[in-house]
Amino acid sequence: MTELVTFEEVAPHIGCITLQRAEAANAMSRALLEQLATVVDALALRHDIRVVILTGAGSKAFCAGADLKERRGMSEPEVKQAVRLIGQTVNKVEAIPQPVIAAINGVAFGGGLELALACDLRVAQTHAKLGLTETSLAIIPGAGGTQRLPRLIGLGKAKQLIYSAARLTASEAATHGIVEKVCDDALEGALSLAHTIAQNAPLALMQAKQAINKGYEVDIQTGLAIEALAYDALIPTKDRIEGLVAFGEKRAPQYKGE
Repeated sequence: MTELVTFEEVAPHIGCITLQRAEAANAMSRALLEQLATVVDALALRHDIRVVILTGAGSKAFCAGADLKERRGMSEPEVKQAVRLIGQTVNKVEAIPQPVIAAINGVAFGGGLELALACDLRVAQTHAKLGLTETSLAIIPGAGGTQRLPRLIGLGKAKQLIYSAARLTASEAATHGIVEKVCDDALEGALSLAHTIAQNAPLALMQAKQAINKGYEVDIQTGLAIEALAYDALIPTKDRIEGLVAFGEKRAPQYKGE
């Protein structure tokens, strides 16, 4: 079987998922989506991995979205099934317990940007182009784009970008708040950020992610209750005690995810 998605530990506690269809702009075929889901499922068991980077092979594309060549031969029910598969896989990426950084090394259009929006943070290469371009193809973003983009940048800006099918430069995407960082090498920029994050306690990172993501969808009082539960889950951990001891001894803590 052709390996369309790879995973490797690129630094201590940092793993990198790479979409391996450079010849097809890393477009999301059914086979790629199935392999990506398998890799993502395995990450929940990797307690040694504290931060995940998601990127595309080659220098031209992060992910160009759905594989439209594959879709042309589909019946209407098959198209619906394919769209649902993309959405389900993107949701799996969002549900990865560890913080996930999208290293956008090239174009990220349609489903490709939706995949990046499901990540916690986005680092774009200077030459990257981004956009939810579906309305120009007589469809709409169908893998979470109409929901995640407004939550990230606000309703008006998101409507403007989706209605116009705008293709943004990396710097324009940063101005809109779609990406957190623009640099000459997206993977290096993502790695730098990942190293900073990976120094911190892995269980705390996971609970922080859960509190932020779940709390953002509810009213403030419910969100505060979610935060309190996430905090309570960390009180009995060995890492919390190690953090206090290390602080008192003025040394770097040695977290083990326990």
